[in-house]
Amino acid sequence: MSRRFKKPLAKSRAPGDRPKGAHPYRGSQAERPQAHRPGGKPPARFSAPRVAKPAPFIPEPEKIAAEPPPLPTKVQTVVVTADENGMRVDRFLEARFPGLSFSHIQRVVRKGELRVNGKRADSKDRIEEGQSIRIPPLKLDTPKVAGHLSEAEAKTLQALKDMILFEDADVMVLNKPAGLAVQGGSGTTRHVDQMLEVMRDAKGQKPRLVHRLDKETAGCLLVAKTRFAATALTGSFRHRSARKIYWALVAGVPKPKQGRISTYLAKEESEDDTIMRIAAHGDEGASHAVTYYAVVETSAQKLAWVSLKPVTGRTHQLRAHMAHIDHAIVGDPKYFNKENWELPGGLQKRLHLLARRIVIPHPRGGVIDATAPLPPHMLQSWNLLGLEADRFDPIENAPEE
Repeated sequence: MSRRFKKPLAKSRAPGDRPKGAHPYRGSQAERPQAHRPGGKPPARFSAPRVAKPAPFIPEPEKIAAEPPPLPTKVQTVVVTADENGMRVDRFLEARFPGLSFSHIQRVVRKGELRVNGKRADSKDRIEEGQSIRIPPLKLDTPKVAGHLSEAEAKTLQALKDMILFEDADVMVLNKPAGLAVQGGSGTTRHVDQMLEVMRDAKGQKPRLVHRLDKETAGCLLVAKTRFAATALTGSFRHRSARKIYWALVAGVPKPKQGRISTYLAKEESEDDTIMRIAAHGDEGASHAVTYYAVVETSAQKLAWVSLKPVTGRTHQLRAHMAHIDHAIVGDPKYFNKENWELPGGLQKRLHLLARRIVIPHPRGGVIDATAPLPPHMLQSWNLLGLEADRFDPIENAPEE
């Protein structure tokens, strides 16, 4: 059951109903509560009593996970199950056939070898229960044997081990550094998915990503080490039982200091870039996005340390939402839109966004609860601004939905 405010937040006009000609990230502040005025009632706050931290993961007696099905050696057709409804095409293949490399999946889809109801599909397309999927012959990359790693592979393995915040037989939580991509793309040669190739086991299974972070976002990245864990964790994200908390440094101080941002977001692609724009309900490609925010501490009213809890998981959601309420994240090359704004001396012009904490049910019972430290450039900023990283985080009391 979700926690509630003592008093509901006031709502402004509906998402996307901004004045004609207004900047897409200025103007309307969807479902943004009203600021406190002299003589008036103070704004609502996340005032529900604190809930005790979830119990740490305690392994239950070992359950035997079913072996993954063998990879098809000839063309086969499968039907999308209820649990797979709404999955992306590429994640469907990852879930059905653990160990497939990202590049192999993209190649199969790009060449049109995979068909959904007889038609070509894009890797980002969503599948629906009951659809038939034509799957071509697949093959795993050659398993890596720990004792036969090259010098470069050994360094990669050590780099991954240095990132580990939590690990057991099923799951890893990595502290991804800012600047390291999670998956490959145009011009990207080194990324987490490629690095995980060195951790293939004797059966050829490779740890697989359960969710994504932007390249410049640091912090908690969840990785499944087994197909059993991958299926369970992917389901937790799909059913929104994963709780994620982010820290950011933003321009200005949001008023009120705690609130809810609710908009529709749609992808806007140009020749040079892709961004998420604020959209109206019903716009093509628009998805609903909800974020709770809370100001933790401020610096001379020019900057604020903000804690963020996304309810949904849209691309660039936090970055687009903070820009939408006119408090863009410091160092954001895509969404920082404040004119004549100068970065305070000593702060690095890098994205100040950290995936601070993730709390999610463990596939075998109990709870995974991992916290990432501030990355070097954010720690430098916290020290320069005199922010205390151990302060109570009011987002703890925000609703869960």
